[in-house]
Amino acid sequence: TKLYCNMGADDDGVTSLKVVEGKWRSGYIPYTDRPIHRHTDGYYNLPERQIYGLQLHCVSAAASGGENALLDHEIAYIHLRDANPDYIRALMDPQAMTIPPNNENGEQLRPARSGPVFSVLEDGSLHMRYTARTRSIEWSQDPVTQAAVEALNDFLDSTSDYIYRATLQPGQGLISNNVLHDRSGFDEDDEHIRQLYRLRYYQRIADT
Repeated sequence: TKLYCNMGADDDGVTSLKVVEGKWRSGYIPYTDRPIHRHTDGYYNLPERQIYGLQLHCVSAAASGGENALLDHEIAYIHLRDANPDYIRALMDPQAMTIPPNNENGEQLRPARSGPVFSVLEDGSLHMRYTARTRSIEWSQDPVTQAAVEALNDFLDSTSDYIYRATLQPGQGLISNNVLHDRSGFDEDDEHIRQLYRLRYYQRIADT
């Protein structure tokens, strides 16, 4: 099993997600109490370093908020395919989405990267790269791609029974094949400081 070690991870590849002020982490939304729009983790990574598995463990919950909405990306794929197969073809194009470069203090931490939304792995499993953060993505101006993105966002904004919502409590966790997820904003007090551990894997869950 191989873990992805991002800048905020410890030597074991485990990232502690909590509100951090005054350090570089405060510039990244997971380390704030602000809402995080729906996304899959590592959508900005190189093709050979995609995140296929995601694990979250709740150490402590906020006083209020911090809810996650979850949607299996295979359901999103089926929904779009049934609406219009051309949507899938557009979103599997290698130029469907471009992630702008990550620049900080005049230094480029990551160059711009283009790639598909949906891709199929060698074992036949489906993978998805996506973010709803408009500042973090540039979509192809192809009309079909634009229509596909609109259809996807409409589905994600819906009240579909396939979208699960839950607020993790201490001792609870989530293990997934990096499904679509978001996080609502939250409030803390002296007795309720939200902290989650996050692990990102280069492999899917076995036998799924």
